[in-house]
Amino acid sequence: MGIPEQFEPGLVSVVIPTFNRSYILRTAIDSVLNQTYQNIEILVVDDGSTDATAQAVAGYGPKVRYFHQPNGGVSSARNLGLRQARGEFIALLDSDDAWLPWKVEAQLAVFRAMPQVGMVWTDMTAIDPNSAEVEQRYLRHFYSCYSHIDFDKYCPPVARVGDVWRQAPAAIAGDQIRSGDIFAAMFYGSLVHTSTVMLTRRRLVDTGLFDLSLRQTGEDYEFHMRTTMNGPVALLDAPSILYRVGAGDQLTRPELQVTIARNNLTTVMRYINHERAGAMLPPADVRERLARSMGWLGEASMETGNLPDARHYLWTSLHHKPALRVAMLLAMSWLPPAIVAKARRIKAVLSGRGAITPA
Repeated sequence: MGIPEQFEPGLVSVVIPTFNRSYILRTAIDSVLNQTYQNIEILVVDDGSTDATAQAVAGYGPKVRYFHQPNGGVSSARNLGLRQARGEFIALLDSDDAWLPWKVEAQLAVFRAMPQVGMVWTDMTAIDPNSAEVEQRYLRHFYSCYSHIDFDKYCPPVARVGDVWRQAPAAIAGDQIRSGDIFAAMFYGSLVHTSTVMLTRRRLVDTGLFDLSLRQTGEDYEFHMRTTMNGPVALLDAPSILYRVGAGDQLTRPELQVTIARNNLTTVMRYINHERAGAMLPPADVRERLARSMGWLGEASMETGNLPDARHYLWTSLHHKPALRVAMLLAMSWLPPAIVAKARRIKAVLSGRGAITPA
């Protein structure tokens, strides 16, 4: 079953997948219900939780629709919500994040002003588990791709928020709206954070569902690659969400780095031969991107003690582009396992992550 093309005009469907987050889920839901734009439905998809998630959702009324499924991963949960969504616009929100009250209204203003745009994303503010602010404009910090590309080339400023939305809060009225075709830029790394995203129904139908093979993490990068492949998008360059960092149940936690790196490489390899990428990407940049992806997976494999995989990916990275750090890691991988394990423990302590179990 795909995504229905029929929709209710003006309705915004918000899909919230969740797993064992009853302690914080209501914060996400309340942030949607408190939007200045009220023609909204919320689809909470419980991915087999064993806590009090169902009770946390109960009592909200008809605006909040609850679905339960056996645990199948975040892609499966999001897909269920996308198939059930009835809105002209679809927004994505993770269950540990929260929106600022003006988010939906601002993004809809961008869509009205730029009907050629199929997706709008925004900046985000990082907060810690106690809700204290860590960094106000966190998007470019979290996604390193911004430092590797000339973002103005792909997504130049086209307006100010106040130009398209006269009721914009003064704090964001002067912030930029950028728009362009960023598919080639996305090859260098993700630029888009999922909880900030809103899509038109047409763009979602063209993009399709999340990839179920990327079960645990990395599914968002592949999805956003397809979203941007299908036409122009826009960045409302102001933080519209509170993004929680440092929690133990996040999919970006350190022990998942191998999976993250592997799924990143899967996405890169999937789109490297796409006809648009081939026409837009210099060969040297392709080699560098492959080298970085292979090197990342090699280093992550080494930190888990999987030295055969580490050597394979580090060597392949060097084949695409020589780099001293990668060469040093490859040389280290041939040292006695006890020495490699000790080096990993030292690195873990120095990076504040605590000891890693020896291989």
